[in-house]
Amino acid sequence: MKLHVLGSAAGGGFPQWNCNCRNCSGLRAGTLRARARTQSSVAIGEGDDWVLVNASPDILAQLRAAPFLQPARALRDTGIRAVMLVDAQIDHTTGLLMLREGRPLPLWTTRQVREDLSSGNPLLSVLEHYCGSRWHCIEPDGRPFEVDGLPGLEWRAVALSSAAPPYSPHRHAPEPGDNIGLFVSSRASGRSLFYAPGLGEIEPQVDALMQRADVILVDGTFWSDDEMIALGVSSKRAREIGHLPQSGPGGMIEALSRYPRARRILIHVNNTNPILDEDSDERLRLDAEGIEVAHDGLSIEF
Repeated sequence: MKLHVLGSAAGGGFPQWNCNCRNCSGLRAGTLRARARTQSSVAIGEGDDWVLVNASPDILAQLRAAPFLQPARALRDTGIRAVMLVDAQIDHTTGLLMLREGRPLPLWTTRQVREDLSSGNPLLSVLEHYCGSRWHCIEPDGRPFEVDGLPGLEWRAVALSSAAPPYSPHRHAPEPGDNIGLFVSSRASGRSLFYAPGLGEIEPQVDALMQRADVILVDGTFWSDDEMIALGVSSKRAREIGHLPQSGPGGMIEALSRYPRARRILIHVNNTNPILDEDSDERLRLDAEGIEVAHDGLSIEF
């Protein structure tokens, strides 16, 4: 099994186009030791066959930076056998429109995500005028399933405590299936990955899978619960919009200490998060805890 991080930032990427916070302005000026990042998306696969997990608005640039996803076996070709969405957020779905050429997309989502992408943000209706999609239902019940073309991988989905998009009818009344985490295991090696870029709380069903995982790739959006409020760019706390901050009691750093044998990596990092500055005290804290920060192009083979 192989994991390739196509994009590691939260919505807007890093630097964000209209932001002049310390991180964004420092990266542009060359005064900050940090890496530019595109919006979060990963590829999980075996051999030449891959599942694209989330299709970010930056997907075309991400595909150009990952030539193995274009094996060129025919006039029009791709190594992507399916697209899987963990939620219906704009930064995880807009890229579907960039993949409109060619055959219908095998698309795996929960019923809730399909509903949101057919009504509040009708991307799937637009796609029907182009390549269309072949929908496969994900049941977030922890039971194993298989994606066609990748027989060596076993997938499980689990419902997360997080938030649906602002345009969703479930925005203020979350339903199981609005957001999911994925547990993927290799039948050959027995090794496994838990992936959840939007994670507001580690509930028992999530903890059970994280305990089993060899690699944990989870929500790194915000350092502190009031990060956006302190900067004056939002009135909402991290937990209000479905993200567990890294610092503070019950934060992600404390939570990840329960899984010492796993390789622990943060993804979906917001442009305001001080951990993007590789010389910051916050980044040094993560280093001391043995927690990594994902970057575009990070590859892991299990």
